[in-house]
Amino acid sequence: MTQRKLRTSLTTLGVVIGITAIIGLASLGEGFRSGIKERMQQGFELDVLVVIPGSFTAGIGEFEPQDVSSVRNVTGVNLVAPLITTPKTKIYNNKSERLNALTVSAVNFSEITQMLPERLTPIEGEIPSQGENDTIVLGYKACFLNETTPLVHVGDEVTMQIENPSLSLPINKTLRVAAILGKSGTSGITNFDYWAFIPTSTAIQLMGGREAYNIILAKVSDPEQSEQVAKAIEEGFDNPYSISILVPIAFMRQVDRILNFTQIFLVAIASVSLLVAGIGIMNVMTISVMERTREIGILKAIGTKSRTVLVMFLAEAVLIGGVGGLIGVFMGYGLSFGLAYTLSSFMQPQHDRVFKTPEAQRIAINPVFSFQWTIIAFVFAIIVCIIFGLYPARKAAKLDPVEALRYE
Repeated sequence: MTQRKLRTSLTTLGVVIGITAIIGLASLGEGFRSGIKERMQQGFELDVLVVIPGSFTAGIGEFEPQDVSSVRNVTGVNLVAPLITTPKTKIYNNKSERLNALTVSAVNFSEITQMLPERLTPIEGEIPSQGENDTIVLGYKACFLNETTPLVHVGDEVTMQIENPSLSLPINKTLRVAAILGKSGTSGITNFDYWAFIPTSTAIQLMGGREAYNIILAKVSDPEQSEQVAKAIEEGFDNPYSISILVPIAFMRQVDRILNFTQIFLVAIASVSLLVAGIGIMNVMTISVMERTREIGILKAIGTKSRTVLVMFLAEAVLIGGVGGLIGVFMGYGLSFGLAYTLSSFMQPQHDRVFKTPEAQRIAINPVFSFQWTIIAFVFAIIVCIIFGLYPARKAAKLDPVEALRYE
């Protein structure tokens, strides 16, 4: 091996490339999966189920008070917060400037703050108590122009205008701004940047005393049992198909399975390069056996056993695999950082200024190095080298010493 440095180096390089590809893609895939899971946990509370009437694609109905009670009585549900969303609602300040509130929802502030304390943290004012009617809580971007200029302040009065199809004129309601929420910054169901909240009693009054809800949020005691709790909620209705339930943890598990399959697929592709390197090892060692035929004949003539010759050639293959695997592991780490930096620069979120979608966070992929993957790749490199080095090693061990000494 030392006499043929170039040949040995090129053979080892094939193993290095294979291990570099495996470690780089495995680390990058693990980092991508961890990043996706973290962003999903930020956008969705894993212990909160979202129950809506009808389906996500078909028409949306309404929940009656007894439906809310049915969800409350399900085992495993700790807290329930029903929401009333008011469609075609506009909010104006005292200068007749329209606020950026895209969704206006009526809630029980006591229940919703217990369920989502981190989402409903005001930067100004305080969340109104149960008895404070005719108040409103605004999301961060609902009341800030260009995120810097406030359109309203806490204590100001705003006018909420609701278009009612049954009436020729819209319904106007004057409300006092009780609090302004901090910036949420996530893209999940609980991003309240463009939301506005009013008390449930105020919404029921505007609807003529009729109590009907559009969404039910149910907080479960154990997120791992979310799917069982969701099934129990469905069974509480006369027609289980009359409702749809978003179970965040089930969605996250499905995404995790897909990402895990993708990671294995990428590593399998990278492994092909290692198999190609193994074929190169077989080729080089076969040539080496032919070049060293007389040497093998002399060794066997002076009493060297066939097993010793076999081990001698296999040791060369193992050495190539070990050195190549070790170098490939470190180069794989470097490759993963380079790929992560490149992909992150191309995966920057675009803010939709037309539809005012929630501001997405900067996408950054951080490679995650798994000790398990490192061991697997290193051992795989040695095994491949042994397998492909076994044929030329056996060929050398079976050489007849007389024929080997006569070989030119």
